[in-house]
Amino acid sequence: MVVSDTESFIGDLRAQSQRYHSLHPFHVMMNEGGLSRRQIQGWVANRFYYQENIPRKDAAILANCPDRGVRRRWIRRIHDHDGTADGEGGIEAWLRLGEAAGLTREEMWDERHVVPGVRFAVDAYVNFARTRPWVEAVASSLTELFAPDLMAERLDAFERFYTWIDPAGLAYFRARLTQAPRDSEHALEVVMEHCRTPDEQSRAVAALSFKNDVLWSMMDAIDRAYPSSTGQRDA
Repeated sequence: MVVSDTESFIGDLRAQSQRYHSLHPFHVMMNEGGLSRRQIQGWVANRFYYQENIPRKDAAILANCPDRGVRRRWIRRIHDHDGTADGEGGIEAWLRLGEAAGLTREEMWDERHVVPGVRFAVDAYVNFARTRPWVEAVASSLTELFAPDLMAERLDAFERFYTWIDPAGLAYFRARLTQAPRDSEHALEVVMEHCRTPDEQSRAVAALSFKNDVLWSMMDAIDRAYPSSTGQRDA
């Protein structure tokens, strides 16, 4: 077995940050305060489809993972998103974000605003986790390496530019400032331990690239469904 260079592998994974959806024009406009109320609501409603499918993705990884130690830690992700009681968890926090932005829980749960491109991308991600080797599915989650900076920037943008949104609805972003680094640290440990050969590492980088494609495709679909008509944001 040929063991590849560790530093080079980590560098290849981190280089995927240059393809992260934070660089998408829609996201850039969001963080610059340039989105309208309708665009924010469209993004929140469509992103909820992703949020509600995260536990299903993580459950697929658990189902395929033979390592009890990994499963013991990975299951926290499901608890983080589903919560362990009513009124808890990331899905609940996103519902509250939707309410703060003027949406109802019903219209988020019934997926009336979800556009085909978002549904296709998210479903492809869940299917990837179900059908690919579990270590590749773990590698695909490493977009969380890039998430804390985005969350901090997004939180600042919402508080500065979108003051019509109740600040209490931004709790999801605040929680991810600590959850994402914890989760990405564990995922990186798993990938580094199980991806030792050049071929294994190449597949891990490809999995992370695929996840970037999923997130970027979602933004493309939202951008097309909720175009800016004036280039100016609503008060």
